Amino acid sequence: MEQKEEKRISKAIIQRLPRYYRYLGELMGQGVDRISSGEFSKMMGITASQIRQDLNNFGGFGQQGYGYNVKNLYEEIGKILGIDRIHNMIIVGAGNFGKALAGYSDFEKRGFKIKALFDSDSEKVGRCYSGIETMPMDIIKSYIRDNDIEIVALTVPKHAAIEIAEELSDTGIKGIWNFAHTDLNVPDSIEVENVHLSESIMRLCYNMLRNTGSRK
Repeated sequence: MEQKEEKRISKAIIQRLPRYYRYLGELMGQGVDRISSGEFSKMMGITASQIRQDLNNFGGFGQQGYGYNVKNLYEEIGKILGIDRIHNMIIVGAGNFGKALAGYSDFEKRGFKIKALFDSDSEKVGRCYSGIETMPMDIIKSYIRDNDIEIVALTVPKHAAIEIAEELSDTGIKGIWNFAHTDLNVPDSIEVENVHLSESIMRLCYNMLRNTGSRK
């Protein structure tokens, strides 16, 4: 089905797509062939109308009286998200968090291939973490170009993240997964996904307080 222009799709819908994909994957694992929007609604905790509206932005995939074919919908959402193919990525920063990311097996299952770690610490260079070699920073630009790297994950302090992002902006990368608590100045051609853990836990705290207050 023909997809509508990307600019018409709201950020809220895009944020829900990975969750649809995860639940559909679980249904496939359970041997479920099809599901109605009402049944899907109970699993997701959002209304059936919202699910139908979300999917209709991409042409709609269900049939009245039949529901959704789980496998087909899973594959179509995978295409929409762009995870129906391999995306090569590297991690910059072989500290505890960078090493933890390198060891997360679900990345490759989702089409994200971690090719290498990079670090400025000479004691870490040459070491392998979860089977992934750590390389020196002075070859990072040539490595990106030679290995078709699309995504760079930054797990370094914020001052280093700013410098590295600027340095790599002309290498042809398409996205930066930024775990540093700072905003990055990169060309519009590079997508940046910021993961600010402190902001996340503050939102959790706010929602906890609001939920507690609603029960008084």
